[in-house]
Amino acid sequence: MRKSKYQPTSREQLVLDQVENPRYDRQIVSGLEPFMSGAAPEDIRNFYTEQELTALKELRGTERDVEARMPVKLTRHYFEMATSSAPLKRLVKASPDETIDLAGDPDPANQLDYSPIEGLLHKYEMGLLYVISTCSAHCRFCYREELIARKDIERTDGTVKKKGLAKILEVTDYIHAHNAAVAANGGTHPETGRPKLREILLSGGDPMVLPNSKLAAWFTSLAEAGVEAIRVGTKELAFYPDRFDDAFFNMIDRFHEVYPEVALRLMIHFNHPDEFLRTDGAGQYIADEHGFYEWHPSTRRAIDRLAGRGWISVENQSPIIGGVNDDAEALRVLQRTLKSVGVENHYFFCGRNIVAYKAFNVPIETAWELLNESQRGLSGVESHARLTIVHYKGKTEVSAVTDEPIAGLRGAEDGVVIFKILRNPANAPDRGKVCIVGRNPEGLWFDDYEDRVLLDEAGLFSQQRPQAVLAPRMRPRHHSMRDARSGSHVRYETAGTSTGVS
Repeated sequence: MRKSKYQPTSREQLVLDQVENPRYDRQIVSGLEPFMSGAAPEDIRNFYTEQELTALKELRGTERDVEARMPVKLTRHYFEMATSSAPLKRLVKASPDETIDLAGDPDPANQLDYSPIEGLLHKYEMGLLYVISTCSAHCRFCYREELIARKDIERTDGTVKKKGLAKILEVTDYIHAHNAAVAANGGTHPETGRPKLREILLSGGDPMVLPNSKLAAWFTSLAEAGVEAIRVGTKELAFYPDRFDDAFFNMIDRFHEVYPEVALRLMIHFNHPDEFLRTDGAGQYIADEHGFYEWHPSTRRAIDRLAGRGWISVENQSPIIGGVNDDAEALRVLQRTLKSVGVENHYFFCGRNIVAYKAFNVPIETAWELLNESQRGLSGVESHARLTIVHYKGKTEVSAVTDEPIAGLRGAEDGVVIFKILRNPANAPDRGKVCIVGRNPEGLWFDDYEDRVLLDEAGLFSQQRPQAVLAPRMRPRHHSMRDARSGSHVRYETAGTSTGVS
Protein backbone atom coordinates (compact mmCIF):
# COMPACT_ATOMS: atom_id res chain seq x y z
CA MET A 1 0.00 0.00 0.00
CA ARG A 2 1.37 3.42 -0.92
CA LYS A 3 1.76 5.84 1.95
CA SER A 4 -0.08 9.13 1.88
CA LYS A 5 1.90 12.24 1.06
CA TYR A 6 1.66 15.47 2.99
CA GLN A 7 -0.27 18.10 1.05
CA PRO A 8 0.62 21.74 1.87
CA THR A 9 -2.25 24.17 2.37
CA SER A 10 -2.72 27.28 0.23
CA ARG A 11 -1.33 29.33 3.12
CA GLU A 12 1.81 27.21 3.18
CA GLN A 13 2.22 27.70 -0.57
CA LEU A 14 2.48 31.45 0.00
CA VAL A 15 5.85 30.67 1.57
CA LEU A 16 6.90 27.60 -0.39
CA ASP A 17 6.37 29.16 -3.81
CA GLN A 18 8.95 31.88 -3.13
CA VAL A 19 11.81 29.78 -1.72
CA GLU A 20 15.23 29.87 -3.38
CA ASN A 21 17.71 26.99 -3.04
CA PRO A 22 21.25 28.18 -3.78
CA ARG A 23 24.11 25.71 -3.97
CA TYR A 24 26.63 26.07 -1.16
CA ASP A 25 30.32 25.32 -1.56
CA ARG A 26 31.38 24.33 1.94
CA GLN A 27 34.55 22.67 0.58
CA ILE A 28 34.06 19.72 2.90
CA VAL A 29 36.65 17.03 3.47
CA SER A 30 34.91 13.82 4.58
CA GLY A 31 36.72 10.97 6.27
CA LEU A 32 40.37 10.28 7.01
CA GLU A 33 41.06 8.70 3.63
CA PRO A 34 41.63 12.03 1.81
CA PHE A 35 44.32 12.87 4.37
CA MET A 36 45.88 9.40 4.20
CA SER A 37 45.87 9.23 0.40
CA GLY A 38 46.86 12.85 -0.24
CA ALA A 39 43.57 13.56 -2.02
CA ALA A 40 42.67 16.40 0.37
CA PRO A 41 43.31 19.93 -0.93
CA GLU A 42 47.02 20.68 -0.71
CA ASP A 43 46.75 23.35 1.97
CA ILE A 44 44.56 21.12 4.16
CA ARG A 45 46.61 17.91 3.97
CA ASN A 46 48.85 18.81 6.89
CA PHE A 47 45.93 19.14 9.31
CA TYR A 48 46.99 15.68 10.52
CA THR A 49 50.66 14.82 11.00
CA GLU A 50 52.10 11.63 9.49
CA GLN A 51 52.40 10.17 12.99
CA GLU A 52 48.74 10.95 13.74
CA LEU A 53 47.59 9.35 10.49
CA THR A 54 49.71 6.24 11.08
CA ALA A 55 48.21 5.77 14.56
CA LEU A 56 44.66 6.22 13.22
CA LYS A 57 45.28 3.85 10.30
CA GLU A 58 46.42 1.10 12.67
CA LEU A 59 42.99 1.22 14.36
CA ARG A 60 41.01 0.77 11.16
CA GLY A 61 38.83 -2.31 11.14
CA THR A 62 39.32 -2.92 14.86
CA GLU A 63 36.89 -2.27 17.69
CA ARG A 64 38.80 0.96 18.27
CA ASP A 65 38.25 2.34 14.76
CA VAL A 66 37.60 6.04 15.42
CA GLU A 67 35.59 6.53 12.22
CA ALA A 68 33.25 3.69 13.15
CA ARG A 69 32.60 5.50 16.42
CA MET A 70 32.13 8.92 14.81
CA PRO A 71 32.65 9.90 11.14
CA VAL A 72 35.25 12.56 10.33
CA LYS A 73 34.13 15.71 8.53
CA LEU A 74 35.56 19.23 8.15
CA THR A 75 34.70 22.45 6.28
CA ARG A 76 37.33 24.79 4.88
CA HIS A 77 36.05 27.67 7.04
CA TYR A 78 36.52 25.64 10.21
CA PHE A 79 39.90 24.32 9.05
CA GLU A 80 41.15 27.88 8.53
CA MET A 81 40.15 28.83 12.09
CA ALA A 82 41.44 25.59 13.62
CA THR A 83 44.92 25.84 12.15
CA SER A 84 45.79 28.44 14.80
CA SER A 85 43.55 27.11 17.60
CA ALA A 86 44.30 24.05 19.71
CA PRO A 87 40.74 23.94 21.13
CA LEU A 88 39.21 23.91 17.63
CA LYS A 89 41.61 21.21 16.47
CA ARG A 90 40.57 19.11 19.44
CA LEU A 91 36.94 19.66 18.49
CA VAL A 92 37.15 18.22 14.94
CA LYS A 93 40.37 16.16 14.74
CA ALA A 94 40.02 12.43 15.29
CA SER A 95 42.36 10.94 17.87
CA PRO A 96 43.16 7.37 18.99
CA ASP A 97 42.38 8.50 22.53
CA GLU A 98 38.68 8.56 21.64
CA THR A 99 38.36 4.78 21.67
CA ILE A 100 40.60 3.76 24.55
CA ASP A 101 37.49 3.36 26.72
CA LEU A 102 34.22 2.72 24.86
CA ALA A 103 32.03 2.72 27.95
CA GLY A 104 28.80 4.64 27.52
CA ASP A 105 25.13 4.40 26.67
CA PRO A 106 24.10 3.86 23.03
CA ASP A 107 20.78 5.60 23.82
CA PRO A 108 21.67 8.28 26.40
CA ALA A 109 18.89 9.07 28.88
CA ASN A 110 16.81 6.29 27.30
CA GLN A 111 15.51 8.78 24.75
CA LEU A 112 13.74 6.17 22.67
CA ASP A 113 11.33 5.60 25.55
CA TYR A 114 9.89 8.95 24.49
CA SER A 115 9.71 8.32 20.75
CA PRO A 116 6.07 7.81 19.71
CA ILE A 117 6.93 7.87 16.00
CA GLU A 118 10.20 7.59 14.12
CA GLY A 119 12.35 10.70 14.40
CA LEU A 120 10.32 12.41 17.15
CA LEU A 121 11.21 12.64 20.83
CA HIS A 122 8.30 13.87 22.94
CA LYS A 123 9.41 14.15 26.54
CA TYR A 124 8.19 17.56 27.65
CA GLU A 125 5.74 20.15 26.31
CA MET A 126 8.32 20.43 23.52
CA GLY A 127 9.10 17.84 20.86
CA LEU A 128 12.47 17.24 19.20
CA LEU A 129 12.73 16.12 15.57
CA TYR A 130 15.63 14.37 13.89
CA VAL A 131 15.34 15.96 10.44
CA ILE A 132 18.83 15.12 9.14
CA SER A 133 21.64 12.81 10.22
CA THR A 134 24.71 14.88 9.38
CA CYS A 135 26.29 18.33 9.86
CA SER A 136 28.68 20.42 7.79
CA ALA A 137 31.47 19.20 10.07
CA HIS A 138 31.48 16.71 12.93
CA CYS A 139 32.38 17.42 16.55
CA ARG A 140 34.28 14.48 17.99
CA PHE A 141 32.30 14.73 21.26
CA CYS A 142 28.93 14.79 19.47
CA TYR A 143 25.95 13.89 21.69
CA ARG A 144 24.30 12.26 18.66
CA GLU A 145 27.15 10.00 17.60
CA GLU A 146 24.71 7.08 17.37
CA LEU A 147 22.64 8.99 14.79
CA ILE A 148 25.54 10.52 12.84
CA ALA A 149 27.39 7.19 12.68
CA ARG A 150 24.14 5.35 11.75
CA LYS A 151 24.47 2.81 14.56
CA ASP A 152 21.96 0.11 15.40
CA ILE A 153 20.08 0.89 18.61
CA GLU A 154 17.91 -1.45 20.67
CA ARG A 155 14.35 -0.16 20.89
CA THR A 156 11.98 -0.41 23.83
CA ASP A 157 10.23 -3.35 22.16
CA GLY A 158 13.50 -5.28 21.77
CA THR A 159 14.01 -4.65 18.05
CA VAL A 160 17.38 -3.35 16.89
CA LYS A 161 17.76 -0.81 14.10
CA LYS A 162 19.17 2.58 13.24
CA LYS A 163 17.43 5.75 14.31
CA GLY A 164 15.28 7.09 11.50
CA LEU A 165 14.38 10.62 10.49
CA ALA A 166 11.10 12.40 11.02
CA LYS A 167 8.55 12.69 8.21
CA ILE A 168 6.23 15.68 7.92
CA LEU A 169 2.96 13.77 7.54
CA GLU A 170 3.61 11.44 10.48
CA VAL A 171 4.74 14.30 12.71
CA THR A 172 1.85 16.63 11.92
CA ASP A 173 -0.66 13.79 12.31
CA TYR A 174 0.82 13.07 15.73
CA ILE A 175 0.70 16.73 16.79
CA HIS A 176 -2.95 17.07 15.72
CA ALA A 177 -3.93 13.86 17.49
CA HIS A 178 -2.01 14.63 20.69
CA ASN A 179 -3.32 18.17 20.97
CA ALA A 180 -6.88 17.07 20.20
CA ALA A 181 -6.65 14.53 23.04
CA VAL A 182 -5.23 17.21 25.35
CA ALA A 183 -8.05 19.65 24.52
CA ALA A 184 -10.71 16.99 25.00
CA ASN A 185 -9.25 16.04 28.38
CA GLY A 186 -9.15 19.54 29.88
CA GLY A 187 -5.54 20.45 29.18
CA THR A 188 -3.53 17.26 29.71
CA HIS A 189 -3.17 14.08 27.72
CA PRO A 190 -5.27 11.28 29.25
CA GLU A 191 -2.43 8.72 29.07
CA THR A 192 0.78 10.65 29.67
CA GLY A 193 -0.35 13.81 31.46
CA ARG A 194 1.55 15.98 29.00
CA PRO A 195 0.17 19.40 28.06
CA LYS A 196 -0.27 20.73 24.55
CA LEU A 197 2.66 20.06 22.24
CA ARG A 198 3.32 23.69 21.43
CA GLU A 199 7.03 23.87 20.64
CA ILE A 200 9.21 21.87 18.24
CA LEU A 201 13.00 21.72 18.01
CA LEU A 202 14.40 20.82 14.59
CA SER A 203 17.60 18.93 15.25
CA GLY A 204 19.68 16.08 13.91
CA GLY A 205 22.40 16.47 12.64
CA ASP A 206 22.16 20.11 11.70
CA PRO A 207 18.94 21.34 10.05
CA MET A 208 20.86 24.19 8.40
CA VAL A 209 22.46 21.60 6.10
CA LEU A 210 19.00 21.11 4.57
CA PRO A 211 18.02 23.26 1.57
CA ASN A 212 15.74 26.22 2.22
CA SER A 213 12.80 24.41 0.61
CA LYS A 214 12.93 21.61 3.18
CA LEU A 215 13.34 24.03 6.08
CA ALA A 216 10.36 26.00 4.80
CA ALA A 217 8.32 22.81 4.46
CA TRP A 218 8.98 21.96 8.10
CA PHE A 219 8.28 25.51 9.28
CA THR A 220 4.98 25.87 7.44
CA SER A 221 3.65 22.39 8.18
CA LEU A 222 4.41 22.75 11.89
CA ALA A 223 2.76 26.17 11.92
CA GLU A 224 -0.33 24.68 10.26
CA ALA A 225 -0.37 21.92 12.89
CA GLY A 226 -0.71 24.55 15.62
CA VAL A 227 2.88 24.68 16.86
CA GLU A 228 3.46 28.01 18.60
CA ALA A 229 7.27 28.13 18.54
CA ILE A 230 9.85 26.51 16.28
CA ARG A 231 13.45 26.08 17.35
CA VAL A 232 16.35 25.32 15.02
CA GLY A 233 19.41 23.76 16.64
CA THR A 234 22.52 24.56 14.61
CA LYS A 235 26.31 24.82 14.68
CA GLU A 236 26.41 26.16 11.13
CA LEU A 237 27.44 29.63 12.34
CA ALA A 238 30.73 28.04 13.39
CA PHE A 239 31.13 25.56 10.54
CA TYR A 240 29.87 27.61 7.56
CA PRO A 241 28.40 31.02 8.40
CA ASP A 242 27.90 31.89 4.71
CA ARG A 243 24.90 29.55 4.83
CA PHE A 244 23.02 32.49 6.38
CA ASP A 245 22.62 34.31 3.08
CA ASP A 246 19.98 36.40 1.33
CA ALA A 247 18.02 33.34 0.21
CA PHE A 248 17.75 32.03 3.77
CA PHE A 249 16.70 35.37 5.20
CA ASN A 250 14.20 35.91 2.40
CA MET A 251 12.66 32.56 3.29
CA ILE A 252 12.34 33.21 7.02
CA ASP A 253 11.13 36.76 6.42
CA ARG A 254 8.39 35.42 4.16
CA PHE A 255 7.53 32.77 6.74
CA HIS A 256 7.18 35.48 9.38
CA GLU A 257 4.96 37.54 7.09
CA VAL A 258 2.60 34.61 6.56
CA TYR A 259 2.81 33.15 10.09
CA PRO A 260 3.57 36.15 12.37
CA GLU A 261 2.06 34.33 15.36
CA VAL A 262 4.71 31.57 15.31
CA ALA A 263 7.93 32.31 17.23
CA LEU A 264 11.26 31.33 15.69
CA ARG A 265 14.15 30.49 18.01
CA LEU A 266 17.67 29.78 16.80
CA MET A 267 19.65 27.63 19.23
CA ILE A 268 23.25 28.11 18.16
CA HIS A 269 26.30 26.19 19.27
CA PHE A 270 29.55 28.06 19.81
CA ASN A 271 31.85 26.07 22.07
CA HIS A 272 34.79 28.46 22.19
CA PRO A 273 35.36 32.13 21.24
CA ASP A 274 37.99 31.02 18.71
CA GLU A 275 35.02 29.97 16.56
CA PHE A 276 33.99 33.58 15.98
CA LEU A 277 36.83 35.90 17.08
CA ARG A 278 39.97 36.62 15.08
CA THR A 279 43.39 36.12 16.64
CA ASP A 280 46.87 37.47 15.92
CA GLY A 281 50.02 35.44 15.35
CA ALA A 282 50.42 34.90 19.08
CA GLY A 283 46.89 33.53 19.45
CA GLN A 284 45.58 36.66 21.16
CA TYR A 285 42.23 38.16 20.26
CA ILE A 286 42.51 41.27 18.10
CA ALA A 287 40.91 44.29 19.76
CA ASP A 288 40.22 47.81 18.51
CA GLU A 289 41.14 51.02 20.37
CA HIS A 290 38.02 50.64 22.52
CA GLY A 291 38.78 47.06 23.51
CA PHE A 292 36.12 45.41 21.33
CA TYR A 293 37.22 42.13 19.80
CA GLU A 294 37.31 41.65 16.04
CA TRP A 295 34.98 38.99 14.66
CA HIS A 296 35.35 36.80 11.61
CA PRO A 297 33.45 39.01 9.12
CA SER A 298 31.11 36.33 7.73
CA THR A 299 30.15 35.18 11.22
CA ARG A 300 29.45 38.70 12.48
CA ARG A 301 27.42 39.48 9.37
CA ALA A 302 25.22 36.43 9.96
CA ILE A 303 24.81 37.15 13.67
CA ASP A 304 23.85 40.78 13.04
CA ARG A 305 21.22 39.78 10.50
CA LEU A 306 19.73 37.21 12.88
CA ALA A 307 19.79 39.35 16.01
CA GLY A 308 18.52 42.34 14.04
CA ARG A 309 15.23 40.59 13.48
CA GLY A 310 13.45 41.20 16.77
CA TRP A 311 11.04 38.33 16.20
CA ILE A 312 13.90 35.79 16.25
CA SER A 313 15.52 34.85 19.54
CA VAL A 314 19.12 33.65 19.29
CA GLU A 315 20.55 31.62 22.16
CA ASN A 316 23.84 29.80 22.57
CA GLN A 317 24.41 26.56 24.43
CA SER A 318 27.43 24.31 24.74
CA PRO A 319 28.80 21.36 26.63
CA ILE A 320 32.00 21.85 28.60
CA ILE A 321 34.49 19.49 26.99
CA GLY A 322 38.03 18.60 28.02
CA GLY A 323 40.64 20.23 25.80
CA VAL A 324 38.03 22.36 24.03
CA ASN A 325 36.55 24.85 26.50
CA ASP A 326 37.51 23.67 29.99
CA ASP A 327 38.95 27.14 30.52
CA ALA A 328 37.20 29.74 32.69
CA GLU A 329 38.62 32.69 30.75
CA ALA A 330 37.46 31.27 27.42
CA LEU A 331 33.98 30.71 28.85
CA ARG A 332 33.97 34.27 30.23
CA VAL A 333 34.87 35.76 26.83
CA LEU A 334 32.30 33.54 25.15
CA GLN A 335 29.44 34.70 27.36
CA ARG A 336 30.37 38.38 27.44
CA THR A 337 31.01 38.69 23.72
CA LEU A 338 27.89 36.84 22.61
CA LYS A 339 25.67 38.92 24.86
CA SER A 340 27.21 42.10 23.44
CA VAL A 341 25.85 41.25 19.98
CA GLY A 342 22.39 40.18 21.13
CA VAL A 343 22.91 36.44 21.67
CA GLU A 344 21.63 35.01 24.97
CA ASN A 345 23.61 32.46 26.97
CA HIS A 346 21.20 29.58 27.48
CA TYR A 347 22.80 26.44 28.96
CA PHE A 348 26.19 24.94 29.51
CA PHE A 349 26.13 21.17 29.78
CA CYS A 350 28.11 18.53 31.56
CA GLY A 351 29.07 16.00 28.90
CA ARG A 352 26.49 13.32 28.24
CA ASN A 353 27.21 9.61 28.82
CA ILE A 354 27.51 8.76 25.12
CA VAL A 355 29.74 5.88 24.02
CA ALA A 356 33.38 6.87 24.76
CA TYR A 357 32.32 9.83 26.93
CA LYS A 358 35.35 9.42 29.21
CA ALA A 359 37.57 10.78 26.45
CA PHE A 360 35.71 14.09 26.41
CA ASN A 361 33.84 14.83 29.63
CA VAL A 362 35.35 16.87 32.43
CA PRO A 363 34.27 15.97 35.99
CA ILE A 364 30.88 17.38 36.96
CA GLU A 365 32.32 19.35 39.88
CA THR A 366 35.08 20.75 37.68
CA ALA A 367 32.51 21.92 35.12
CA TRP A 368 30.57 23.69 37.90
CA GLU A 369 33.74 25.37 39.19
CA LEU A 370 34.74 26.46 35.67
CA LEU A 371 31.35 28.02 34.91
CA ASN A 372 31.17 29.66 38.33
CA GLU A 373 34.64 31.13 37.91
CA SER A 374 33.87 32.27 34.35
CA GLN A 375 30.90 34.31 35.56
CA ARG A 376 32.94 36.34 38.03
CA GLY A 377 33.08 39.83 36.60
CA LEU A 378 30.14 39.28 34.27
CA SER A 379 27.01 41.36 34.70
CA GLY A 380 23.71 39.75 35.63
CA VAL A 381 22.46 39.76 32.04
CA GLU A 382 25.71 38.25 30.76
CA SER A 383 25.64 35.35 33.21
CA HIS A 384 22.19 33.83 32.71
CA ALA A 385 23.53 30.43 31.66
CA ARG A 386 23.14 27.52 34.05
CA LEU A 387 25.03 24.23 34.17
CA THR A 388 22.86 21.22 33.42
CA ILE A 389 23.20 17.49 32.95
CA VAL A 390 20.71 15.33 31.12
CA HIS A 391 19.16 12.58 33.22
CA TYR A 392 16.41 10.11 32.34
CA LYS A 393 14.17 12.06 34.74
CA GLY A 394 14.79 15.27 32.79
CA LYS A 395 17.19 18.17 32.42
CA THR A 396 18.92 18.59 35.79
CA GLU A 397 20.84 21.60 37.06
CA VAL A 398 24.11 21.28 38.93
CA SER A 399 23.00 23.92 41.42
CA ALA A 400 25.86 24.03 43.90
CA VAL A 401 29.12 22.40 44.95
CA THR A 402 30.19 23.08 48.53
CA ASP A 403 33.65 22.84 50.06
CA GLU A 404 32.84 22.77 53.77
CA PRO A 405 31.74 19.66 55.69
CA ILE A 406 28.21 19.51 57.05
CA ALA A 407 28.44 18.75 60.75
CA GLY A 408 26.69 15.57 61.80
CA LEU A 409 25.92 14.41 58.24
CA ARG A 410 27.82 11.27 57.35
CA GLY A 411 29.11 11.42 53.78
CA ALA A 412 29.30 15.21 53.70
CA GLU A 413 32.75 15.48 55.24
CA ASP A 414 34.20 16.91 52.00
CA GLY A 415 31.17 18.94 51.01
CA VAL A 416 28.23 18.09 48.76
CA VAL A 417 26.87 18.48 45.23
CA ILE A 418 23.27 19.62 44.83
CA PHE A 419 21.31 18.61 41.73
CA LYS A 420 17.90 20.13 40.94
CA ILE A 421 15.45 18.94 38.31
CA LEU A 422 14.66 21.75 35.86
CA ARG A 423 12.56 19.87 33.35
CA ASN A 424 10.51 16.76 33.94
CA PRO A 425 8.29 14.64 31.66
CA ALA A 426 4.48 14.52 31.67
CA ASN A 427 3.05 17.15 34.04
CA ALA A 428 6.51 17.67 35.58
CA PRO A 429 5.75 16.25 39.06
CA ASP A 430 9.42 16.32 40.10
CA ARG A 431 10.35 19.77 38.82
CA GLY A 432 12.28 21.68 41.48
CA LYS A 433 13.09 18.58 43.55
CA VAL A 434 16.69 18.14 44.59
CA CYS A 435 19.24 15.42 45.11
CA ILE A 436 22.25 15.88 47.42
CA VAL A 437 25.33 13.70 47.11
CA GLY A 438 28.71 13.64 48.76
CA ARG A 439 31.47 15.04 46.59
CA ASN A 440 33.47 12.99 44.11
CA PRO A 441 35.93 15.30 42.29
CA GLU A 442 36.50 12.61 39.64
CA GLY A 443 32.83 11.96 38.97
CA LEU A 444 31.91 12.21 35.28
CA TRP A 445 28.36 10.90 35.43
CA PHE A 446 25.58 10.12 37.88
CA ASP A 447 26.77 6.56 38.40
CA ASP A 448 29.98 7.94 39.96
CA TYR A 449 27.82 9.21 42.85
CA GLU A 450 25.69 6.12 43.47
CA ASP A 451 27.57 5.21 46.65
CA ARG A 452 27.28 8.67 48.24
CA VAL A 453 23.63 9.69 47.93
CA LEU A 454 22.53 11.71 50.99
CA LEU A 455 19.08 12.92 49.91
CA ASP A 456 17.21 12.04 46.76
CA GLU A 457 13.72 13.50 46.71
CA ALA A 458 14.19 13.93 42.94
CA GLY A 459 14.59 10.18 42.40
CA LEU A 460 17.74 10.55 40.30
CA PHE A 461 19.15 7.34 41.71
CA SER A 462 15.99 5.23 41.87
CA GLN A 463 16.98 3.57 38.56
CA GLN A 464 13.32 3.16 37.67
CA ARG A 465 11.96 4.04 34.25
CA PRO A 466 8.47 5.36 35.05
CA GLN A 467 5.97 3.68 32.74
CA ALA A 468 3.34 6.38 33.12
CA VAL A 469 5.31 8.95 31.17
CA LEU A 470 6.39 6.84 28.22
CA ALA A 471 5.22 8.25 24.92
CA PRO A 472 2.18 6.48 23.44
CA ARG A 473 2.86 4.89 20.08
CA MET A 474 0.84 5.83 17.03
CA ARG A 475 -0.48 2.91 15.04
CA PRO A 476 0.51 2.81 11.36
CA ARG A 477 -1.80 4.74 9.07
CA HIS A 478 -4.37 2.65 7.19
CA HIS A 479 -6.04 3.47 3.91
CA SER A 480 -9.40 3.65 5.64
CA MET A 481 -8.22 6.14 8.26
CA ARG A 482 -9.28 9.71 7.73
CA ASP A 483 -6.56 12.36 7.74
CA ALA A 484 -5.91 13.60 11.29
CA ARG A 485 -5.85 17.17 9.99
CA SER A 486 -9.54 16.85 9.17
CA GLY A 487 -10.29 16.63 12.87
CA SER A 488 -10.75 12.89 13.28
CA HIS A 489 -8.94 10.95 16.01
CA VAL A 490 -5.83 8.86 15.43
CA ARG A 491 -5.77 5.62 17.40
CA TYR A 492 -3.13 5.05 20.07
CA GLU A 493 -1.58 2.13 21.83
CA THR A 494 0.51 2.41 24.98
CA ALA A 495 4.25 1.86 24.95
CA GLY A 496 3.84 -1.28 27.00
CA THR A 497 1.92 -3.03 24.25
CA SER A 498 3.57 -1.46 21.23
CA THR A 499 4.78 -3.67 18.42
CA GLY A 500 7.53 -1.25 17.54
CA VAL A 501 8.24 2.25 16.35
CA SER A 502 6.87 2.76 12.89
